[in-house]
Amino acid sequence: MRQKYPDLKKALSLIEAAKDEVNFTITLRLEEASANTIVRNIYESFRMLGQALLIIRGKEIPDHISHINELIKLRVASPRPLSLLDNFRRLRHNINYYAYKSSIEDAQDILNFSKLCFEPLFKEVKAIIEDSSKKSARPR
Repeated sequence: MRQKYPDLKKALSLIEAAKDEVNFTITLRLEEASANTIVRNIYESFRMLGQALLIIRGKEIPDHISHINELIKLRVASPRPLSLLDNFRRLRHNINYYAYKSSIEDAQDILNFSKLCFEPLFKEVKAIIEDSSKKSARPR
């Protein structure tokens, strides 16, 4: 881990890019040929939310586990457990490094998860970033 100054613009940019990516990905036709892309894109969008949390806290950690753990730690009401994000991390890892071919069911699972959980997490991360920027802007 490397300590850096919190970067508000980068954190906001990451979460907006994540939202754009999820919004695009959920429009893709779900079929065998698109399953890996859907899994990768949606996972990456959640990972970016976690990375934004670390950036606003002035931490640079290159591994995905830390990014996902930041999200899992949040107290956000969600219809599905946030710990599923770690399963999606492993699935994406297997796709990228072991040539795993995800199924339509895998892709449907992460699509359903994103439809239920992305927006609440996005809103919470955005609120944390905005709150952090307000605190750092106050005179000391």
